[in-house]
Amino acid sequence: MGPETMSQRDALFPDPPVLPDVEPDLRVGFILSPRFTLLPFAGFVDSLRHAADVADYGRQIYCHWTVVAPDLAPITASCGVEVRPHERFPEPAAFDHLVVVGGQLPNALEHPAATHAYLRAAYDANVAIVGLCTGSFVIAEAGLLDDRRCAVHVEHRNQLKRLFPATRPETDQIYINDSEVITCPGGTSAIDLAFSIIETHCGKARAIKGLTSLLVDKHRAAHHMPHRPYGNLAACGNRRVEQAIELMERRFSAPYSIAELAGKLNSSERELNRAFKQHAGAPPATVWRNMRLAHGHWLLLNTTRTVTQIALECGFADGAHFCRWFKRLYKESPVAFRQHRRNV
Repeated sequence: MGPETMSQRDALFPDPPVLPDVEPDLRVGFILSPRFTLLPFAGFVDSLRHAADVADYGRQIYCHWTVVAPDLAPITASCGVEVRPHERFPEPAAFDHLVVVGGQLPNALEHPAATHAYLRAAYDANVAIVGLCTGSFVIAEAGLLDDRRCAVHVEHRNQLKRLFPATRPETDQIYINDSEVITCPGGTSAIDLAFSIIETHCGKARAIKGLTSLLVDKHRAAHHMPHRPYGNLAACGNRRVEQAIELMERRFSAPYSIAELAGKLNSSERELNRAFKQHAGAPPATVWRNMRLAHGHWLLLNTTRTVTQIALECGFADGAHFCRWFKRLYKESPVAFRQHRRNV
């Protein structure tokens, strides 16, 4: 590279400005579980990185973060990427928040007793404890989720409740703070939780800088989740119905026939219909269709997707079928529904 080209590069990428030597407003420690999920960890830590400095220099000025563990052995994510901890467990009071990143189960539960003891010591030192993805399981195993509300992914709600009956899992929130034990079901919702924490400690401008740099259009509030009609059926006490609801929620875009659904549950159609009529007051086909329509209702309010795109995402053969059933349930067409809400 010649001198002129080098000069052009230097002009394009100047040295970062000298900033005052200040104490970070937010200090975060990460504990990674075996087979941890990379996305929530990366989303959270990158939110900190962008909020921590001016431009895109990534210096830990306004926010500080580190990965801590009982030892410095590398930890493998569920995707195979390895991360080496930065330091062995320091004094818990070094942090404002201690974030446990969960992952694939049951591997993510394979923490040593030292990790559980460290979480309890951190909580006793008034450090907020955060669980991302199945990090809630690890926090529960440490005894910090008894009789507390916690945000979990719908796929893991029943597992958490059966392993830790004293917990109060909820699937209609993207994060929950119950007495400084904060839980989040993972995925991109970790970015929303990071925004909330950064805003509290560093101010809204720094939090918005993180969102903007990550090309996220806006922060979602804790309740910003698609409506879940019949969500109570996920914990109705009838195992066949609970399992059916879980399968239904995973298959909005490609629903099974009721015969296929019954087969996957080792049940007959007649038994499944009887169970649903007892607990839902309607047959499973009606429940499933209304769940998919409610998802379409949410998409009409919260996205710019076309009615046809929404119809297909909700498992309807085409826009006409979706429109007919939507109008029957909500008393107006999807187009009219969206237009009326946007005019408010």
